[in-house]
Amino acid sequence: MSLISSTTSSVAAAVTGSSSGSSNDTLASNFTTFLQLLTTQLKNQNPLDPLDTNQFTAQLVQFAQVEQQLKSNTQLETLVSLQQTAQSTQALGFVGHIVAIDGQTSRLANGTAGWSFNSPKPATATVNIINSAGATVFTGTYSLNSGIQNFVWDGRNNSGVLQPDGDYKLSITAKDAAGQNVSVSTEVQGVVDSVDVSKTPPVLSVNNTDYSLDKIKRVVRPTYSSSQQ
Repeated sequence: MSLISSTTSSVAAAVTGSSSGSSNDTLASNFTTFLQLLTTQLKNQNPLDPLDTNQFTAQLVQFAQVEQQLKSNTQLETLVSLQQTAQSTQALGFVGHIVAIDGQTSRLANGTAGWSFNSPKPATATVNIINSAGATVFTGTYSLNSGIQNFVWDGRNNSGVLQPDGDYKLSITAKDAAGQNVSVSTEVQGVVDSVDVSKTPPVLSVNNTDYSLDKIKRVVRPTYSSSQQ
């Protein structure tokens, strides 16, 4: 029985140290060897001291368990592959759509930069737009409704001068009717320009910045309702 145990141990080692394809080959080879050894021992056993049937039955069970493990691994690999394909297909569907992502920085291009913000209650807000150098280029005061609303900036400062294309940050300070501060969360809106499906999970390019699919909060209409007066 020591030879049978040794054969079984070699199969277990093959399962943990090899790929599923090579493990299947190893399993088949060792299982054939195991049956040959078992048959030889059964033919040549001492009739007065026969082999313990419980022991070689246990060895057969071990082989069956290893085989089931290999099949389970293969099925899991198939499920993962299908999920990755589904993610890639879903990500490709975002190309050309405007999406909302948590953040404050949006890109000004062709005289337009857009954001969304969510206010928990009606409030009066001071909106500051800051360029990449840290300078405030636009300031405005607006009345906010509760819920999600959009804000579009035409790229001009308070003097009406068009600012150069680039990244701009939106900062909001809001107070309610009682003068209490209101926390307003900010989202970035932008068009999904491309999707890199070679990465896992797929990566979407929005405003020249890469985001994974789980960062997308909403898909919005392709036009903004301007909030700037």
